Amino acid sequence: MRVLLAAGATETALIEGISAAGASPELMAHTPAADAEILAYGEPTAAPVTPVSPTGCPTPAAVTRSVREVIGFDVAVVDAGLAEPTTAPTVDLGADVAPGADVREDEAVPDAAAIFDRAHGYGASLPDDELLIGETIPGGTTTALGVLTALGEPTGVSSSLPENPLERKRRVVDEGLAASDLEPGACEGTPLEAIRAVGDPVQPTVAGVAAGALESGTGTAVTLAGGTQMVAVAALLRHAGVDAPLSIATTSFVADERGAELEAACERFDCDLTITDPGFDAPEREHVAMTRYCAGEAKEGVAMGGALSLVPDGRMADVRDRFETVCDRLGIDAERGGEGGRGS
Repeated sequence: MRVLLAAGATETALIEGISAAGASPELMAHTPAADAEILAYGEPTAAPVTPVSPTGCPTPAAVTRSVREVIGFDVAVVDAGLAEPTTAPTVDLGADVAPGADVREDEAVPDAAAIFDRAHGYGASLPDDELLIGETIPGGTTTALGVLTALGEPTGVSSSLPENPLERKRRVVDEGLAASDLEPGACEGTPLEAIRAVGDPVQPTVAGVAAGALESGTGTAVTLAGGTQMVAVAALLRHAGVDAPLSIATTSFVADERGAELEAACERFDCDLTITDPGFDAPEREHVAMTRYCAGEAKEGVAMGGALSLVPDGRMADVRDRFETVCDRLGIDAERGGEGGRGS
């Protein structure tokens, strides 16, 4: 099993009120790089920040890393428009992928088609029978809403915030579509145009890798590891004519927020859905990080839901134990939390 992480950035994350409170622009620029290092090494090695909300909720990378330390799996990180460098080993798709622009500009990802093509080639070259693809990009739920709206898909998105600012995101998307001279649904059947107008560079990367792996003829099973951002990728793939079997694996935290809408979207895009509960509300657990997840922070990201779905029966308690160890390594106090920020 290979877990692939597409790591990138979008200036959309800098729009006030759509990313996690307390996450400054300076910190958010380093979040994907730090996430990649945590997944690869267990802690940031060059990134100057550990992504932690002001209330003590760590990045989902801490959960995914905990699963990796318990059950083991291979990791590959793809540079999908990083704003800051990372020391984690990364895959270069053959040309510099720039961070995405603010979706309110006329073009958010001008080279969406080229990114997709290069990612498709990489995905087709992978030898794995099973591929689990995750993402890290602050602001990614807003760009997910952007492409869903451009495709004419009536599906909402989740948020790393306890209170989802969905109406604010819709206003941003409406401004973005107007700037690109598009109406909702104008990109039906042309997914790369949707990304170009109101998406982010992680989307063509994930979609391209998935399409390449699915179409390679090797029978690779692909799981999109994430929540509503991966629903958007599934929509992009289906609009691109990719009809191969596809799965989405996410957390109970996303399911608690989006519920029936998430299930309906997976049915619409013909995706198997796996929802995993890490049991952070277990009565013997009082760690602030687990409490914040149960309160609705973070919810998903960095392939968290997909990684949790790999945990064998009876081993989730081991993951919770290791999560506390990883949090301690990251400087997150069990009662008071830590400092930093992450959000989308």
